[in-house]
Amino acid sequence: IGMFKNSCEVILKELKQWMKPEKVKTSISTFPSSAEIVPEPLGVVLVISAWNYPILLSLDPVVGAIAAGNAVVLKPSEIAPATSLLMAKLLAEYMDNSCVRVVEGAVDETSALLDQKWDKIFYTGNGRVGRIVMTAAAKHLTPVVLELGGKCPAVVDSDVNLQ
Repeated sequence: IGMFKNSCEVILKELKQWMKPEKVKTSISTFPSSAEIVPEPLGVVLVISAWNYPILLSLDPVVGAIAAGNAVVLKPSEIAPATSLLMAKLLAEYMDNSCVRVVEGAVDETSALLDQKWDKIFYTGNGRVGRIVMTAAAKHLTPVVLELGGKCPAVVDSDVNLQ
C-alpha cells in the first residue's frame, strides 16, 4: 500500500494547483481575445483492475478519478476475491456511495459493465481483455486508458555477461 499512500499524498499536495485554470496565449489574429484551459470532470469513470497488486491497481486510478471530480465504478479482479470483497465492504462503508461504487463479479459482470456508456475507462490487465475493453469503448467513443501486461523492465549494459 506504500505506493498508493504516496499517490494520495501527492494528490492532496497538488490538487489545488491542478484545479486552477491555466492561461494560454492566443493568436494575434484573434486579438483582443484571451483563453484559458479549465480542468473539468469527465463524469462517470469505470475502473477495471487486475489481480496482481489488487489494492494499488484498483484504488490508484479511483483516487485519481475522484480527485478530478468524477464518480467512479470499480470492478476489482475476481482472481483476488478476498481483496475484492474487502474493497467492496470498506468503500461502501467509508466513501460516499453516490460517488464510488464497487461491482464484484467475473466475466458476466464485466461484460454487463462494458455494455454501458462511460465517460472514461481505465483497464489494467492483459492484451486479450484489453482488446475487448477497447472494442466495447469504441461503440460509445469512450476514451480508454490501458495498462497492459506490465513487465519488470531491466537495462542491459554492454558490460553485462548475458550468459
